[in-house]
Amino acid sequence: MNVVEPIRDFYKLEDILEYLKRTNPRNYIMFMVGIYTALRISDILRLKVKDVKNRNNITLREKKTGKQKIVPINLTLKKELEWYCKDKENYEYLIKSREQENKPITRDMAYKILRNLGDRFGVENLGTHTLRKTFGFHYYKQTKDIVVLQQCFNHSDPSITLAYIGIQQDTVNRAMRNFTFGK
Repeated sequence: MNVVEPIRDFYKLEDILEYLKRTNPRNYIMFMVGIYTALRISDILRLKVKDVKNRNNITLREKKTGKQKIVPINLTLKKELEWYCKDKENYEYLIKSREQENKPITRDMAYKILRNLGDRFGVENLGTHTLRKTFGFHYYKQTKDIVVLQQCFNHSDPSITLAYIGIQQDTVNRAMRNFTFGK
């Protein structure tokens, strides 16, 4: 299994968001929901317009864990969801497939979308967990609050969370790069 990384470069992240908003609003919203909620792609794809339209929270039962989860909708995300959902019906899937009547895109399609973005913007190791990890990485860099992240991700230990968002690997890489033999 390939290791999936967060998008660490804030400016690259901005470029990707700008490109998606301009070229594909559906993929833009999928990306925005991922980086602002830390939800797994399997949960994002199950969302319907009624789950986010005129709401302050997303309430769902996680597909992987079966646990009930309430995620506040960040003000930035709320603004983007308002224009995106404006002309959509409540029963529609938020990330709707163009090929089937009111079905979400598949996890495979979400993966292809993210891989194509990685290729276009020169970012390696993108996958469906990239969005979730990107949230975690940038949240940690801004706050250093590993406890909140651990709770967001339902991890049992802070070391799991640090490894998940790539912080431990960054530390190892920096140590290896800066190491020299000598006095």
